[in-house]
Amino acid sequence: MTARTIPIRFTDDAGVTDIAESLSALKGDGRHLWLAGDETITIERTTLSPSGDGFVDHVSFSVADFLPLPEPPEPDGSQLEIDIEGIDRHGDYLWFVGSHARTRKRVKPHHATEQALARLARVSSNANRYLLGRIPVVDIDGAPTLVPSAPAPASPSGEKLTAAALGLSKRNRLTRALRDDEHLGLFLKIPSKDNGLDVEGLAVVGERIYLGLRGPVLRGWAVVLELRLTEGDGQDLVLAPLGDGNGNGDDGNGGDGNGGPRYRKHFLDLDGLGVRDILAHGDDLLLLAGPTMDLDGPVRIYRWRGAAHARTSVVVTDEAIEPVLDLPVGVGDDHPEGIALLPGDPSSLLVVHDSPAPRRRWHRHEILADVVPLSHG
Repeated sequence: MTARTIPIRFTDDAGVTDIAESLSALKGDGRHLWLAGDETITIERTTLSPSGDGFVDHVSFSVADFLPLPEPPEPDGSQLEIDIEGIDRHGDYLWFVGSHARTRKRVKPHHATEQALARLARVSSNANRYLLGRIPVVDIDGAPTLVPSAPAPASPSGEKLTAAALGLSKRNRLTRALRDDEHLGLFLKIPSKDNGLDVEGLAVVGERIYLGLRGPVLRGWAVVLELRLTEGDGQDLVLAPLGDGNGNGDDGNGGDGNGGPRYRKHFLDLDGLGVRDILAHGDDLLLLAGPTMDLDGPVRIYRWRGAAHARTSVVVTDEAIEPVLDLPVGVGDDHPEGIALLPGDPSSLLVVHDSPAPRRRWHRHEILADVVPLSHG
């Protein structure tokens, strides 16, 4: 049940309306809130007002200012969206992930039959969507700020924090690793709204990176991928073995016999729903789950108990998965898309929506997010 709403106010810059209409990921950071949308190449920062009645002081950061995007700019100078579907702050970095999804053209009511059929047959791929990256965060004038590089704190060797990503090349290492996977490989060429591969959640716990998949859902089982990344050449990140540091790894997929697999797959019983967002919460993961296909609902939050303790690929059922609460969903709009602990109140969740209902738009540059109580169980 929705307890209340809180406004997020953006600036009057061109394109801000798109951000408010397409929010897909968020992360609390002290009194600040990081946000991203699925139709831009930017990451936004807002700050809880002194009175606590809204998020203000919007600042926008273009990912292209920190990393070379794999897709070249369009003739008009614009760049294809990254389709950011997950963000997380861990240590000195803000992490983000694109959907890694192929898309099928949308059919609209005014399209004639031949045009509709032609659009349904058109499947496209955008390399900017295949990014999993990090950007250094430093404190400037009391606010966390994204920078291209910075000295690493407490580093006597002069080590630097640097922006880097997996997927700067159009030959993405993650999708190459998954290409021959017995469960996921067949879904790489299928568009996201057709139950194809679609990353829609990111959580970083220590060296572990968890990616929640909206699709595919396999016979009702949702999938969470677990990765570890390490430095490559330049600004490249590479998949690292998921061993225990002593060359001992489980027999999961993606392995090369040297320290363990390059990824793990966790299969979760979410009542047939796919993952729409992930939030690290102690040793648990909170999972926002919703339909894989283009449907209104249901949308539900689950708790995966002890997720951080898994040392092998696991199938998660029974008491390890706890339904926490159901979220309201609109008809044709108001689809919960991202969750975060509410800055200033870790006992509540902040929820943003894709296709927000008109009632959420009090002002052209403002959107109302939901605040719901979080049961700690």
